[in-house]
Amino acid sequence: MIIQGREIGGAELALICRMIEQNPDWGRTRLSQELCKLWSWRAASGQLKDMACRTLLLKLHRSNVIELPPPRRPANNELRNRSVPVVEHETSAIECPLKDLLPLDVRIVEPRNGGADLFNCLLQKHHYLGHRSTVGETIRYLVSDQEGQPLSCVLFGAAAWAMRPRDEYIGWDQTQRADRLQWVTNNTRFLVLPWVRVPNLASHILGLISRRLRDDWMDRYGHPISALETFVDRRFRGTCYQAANWRKLGQTSGRTRNGTHEQPLRSIKDVYLYPLTPQFRSELCSLVSAPQIDARGMPL
Repeated sequence: MIIQGREIGGAELALICRMIEQNPDWGRTRLSQELCKLWSWRAASGQLKDMACRTLLLKLHRSNVIELPPPRRPANNELRNRSVPVVEHETSAIECPLKDLLPLDVRIVEPRNGGADLFNCLLQKHHYLGHRSTVGETIRYLVSDQEGQPLSCVLFGAAAWAMRPRDEYIGWDQTQRADRLQWVTNNTRFLVLPWVRVPNLASHILGLISRRLRDDWMDRYGHPISALETFVDRRFRGTCYQAANWRKLGQTSGRTRNGTHEQPLRSIKDVYLYPLTPQFRSELCSLVSAPQIDARGMPL
């Protein structure tokens, strides 16, 4: 089986079962952490790929291939929509030409500061999908005008594991995708605040961020990214992505990011992709053994 990009055969299953049997006091978190260490399953930053391993174990458990110990606390998904602190913010209408707001201030939001509370509050109150806690490699941007007034929240996180229009467009196989998926990031939230009505603002913000995101990712996680993806609910037209030269590739199948055929269908969304370098295909179809590439797309 190929699960979370790893080949799981008899030897791997025997190891997992032996770990569960020999360590009855271990919870699911400890089990996934120790398994990551044994497999040397780490991100480019050196961090254990703990969440990917937990997803792998859960899929095996739900398929009745292994039996995990009972969970010791509610799943993180059940905590994602917990109360988000309310942060007072200005809501006066902003209606003007884009040039009157320039230059925009685009700042990375750190996990634990006042900017994070405002970012989370704005998403929760004004984005139709609300706010959800994030795991793994993530960058959040808060965009303000020259006077410091918030205009937009932009969130990038984990790419979809499998997405046929994207995968066919890139041309990678399963092994290449498993090896390079972290070189793609998903624009999971893009909010222009509802009282901001400025023509061309959304596409301008996408352009500003796309020009810096590769370097920002390299600085934070130790590896570049080669492409951006997003999924636009079909109730929206995706005009700002089209204006910012994102490429519309097709539609989703209606499955969740790590979905199986047993899971219920979700709404169909349009798939967009934005290559960050001309050689994005060769970067994404390379394997770890291939020459490494720096943030500018040059061989190291």
